[in-house]
Amino acid sequence: MEFSQYDDNNNLSLTKFESMLKTNNILFFDSNEFENIIHHYLDNGKIALAKKAINLGLQQHPASINLKLFQVEIFVFENKLDKADALLNELYEIEPNNEEIYIQKANIFSKKDEHLKAIHILKKASEITEESADIYSLLGMEYLFLDKFEDAKFYFMKCLEVDTEDYSALYNVIYCFDFLEQNNEAIDYLNLYLDTNPYCQVAWHQLGKQYFSVKDYEKALAAFDFAIISDDTFVGAYLEKGKVLEKLIRYEEAIENYKITLAIDDPTSFALLRIGKCYEKLDQKELAVQHYYKTVEEDPLLDKGWIAITSFYNKAQNYQKALFYINKAINIDSENVIYWKLYAQLNQRLNFLEEAERGYKKTLELGNYELKTWLSRADILIQLGEYEAAIVSLDETLEFYTDNEEVQYRLAGLHFMLGKENDAHVYLNNSLRINPEYSFIIEELFPAIYSLNKVQEIIEKYRNPSS
Repeated sequence: MEFSQYDDNNNLSLTKFESMLKTNNILFFDSNEFENIIHHYLDNGKIALAKKAINLGLQQHPASINLKLFQVEIFVFENKLDKADALLNELYEIEPNNEEIYIQKANIFSKKDEHLKAIHILKKASEITEESADIYSLLGMEYLFLDKFEDAKFYFMKCLEVDTEDYSALYNVIYCFDFLEQNNEAIDYLNLYLDTNPYCQVAWHQLGKQYFSVKDYEKALAAFDFAIISDDTFVGAYLEKGKVLEKLIRYEEAIENYKITLAIDDPTSFALLRIGKCYEKLDQKELAVQHYYKTVEEDPLLDKGWIAITSFYNKAQNYQKALFYINKAINIDSENVIYWKLYAQLNQRLNFLEEAERGYKKTLELGNYELKTWLSRADILIQLGEYEAAIVSLDETLEFYTDNEEVQYRLAGLHFMLGKENDAHVYLNNSLRINPEYSFIIEELFPAIYSLNKVQEIIEKYRNPSS
């Protein structure tokens, strides 16, 4: 379906149409005018007005194939797929070589998740049209839906053969290479593409990212420089160049590139964070923390900003200030597992054991099942004298770490503390069988239990089985 560009004449048609709607006077429009009016409304998401224009258009031009195809588009949008399909079948009888009929038919199959049928129809469409780039793009997308990345890549490449400036297709080609982990193949393809499009900033940018992936930082740097030469306002290229310079330990230059992005466009939290990281590497601590503050001001939801501030004060052993900022972060996003883990660790360092236990518990509730998290919580519960709660927590730990000696030793000590000697002996024997060298856990956490003769005898039996 051909669409005219929206110009002054079309603007007059649109004004005339909207005036007609207000007055209820029926005016005449030719079919091209209706097509442009409908196209305008669809582009702007004004579906109700598009439907009014289609209905009126079909009243005045009932034989218009293009207007009926717009009707199909609306049916598909509203998920009235049976109606769309029936109308397409009628149109096919009238105009079997209209590629738009095939495209809409394929769209219906795609909406039904029948992607192979959509591909079959699109391949037929490609045989009857000279404007094949759009068909190739649709074929590429259908193959993406099927996770057939080699086929998708093939058709996106064909798009670029038709139109070398189809950057959407270029991004999709690289997406396929990335998914297939074909970095070197992507590099070869982009270099060939650049032979015929040497000033394509998008291709240079993508080439730099591929070199970065394979850790060829010098070539990545050169590629980003060419992207900047091609377009000196290309923010993405400066950001990527900054990342490369960080890898090359050229922090001052990295800062310069990040700062260029702040001058070209609105500040980004990513650039501010990276500047802070670079200043921290240069041991310019005041400048580092200033930029971390700016990061969270720019984007309070960026967890990396709050983590950077917290880690900064944590390294400086200013645990109270680190805790202050992680509390601010939790107030903004109380479901962030990293925040709660830091909260727990900082409270533990400050010997605020109840709060530390609460933090580890929340960390576990949010799905962080690392062994260290379970053990840290259990050790705090032991310190607090909450032996029953510690056992419950460690029993849950065993569901994830069945034969872990660190869990078993703790359970042995706890059961001894509670006078449950049968269970205690089972856990102690299990833990010693797994790893007798870790018996120091009982010595550290339960010194009174460790010094008992009966416990020493069991430990000695496993340490010296021949005696």
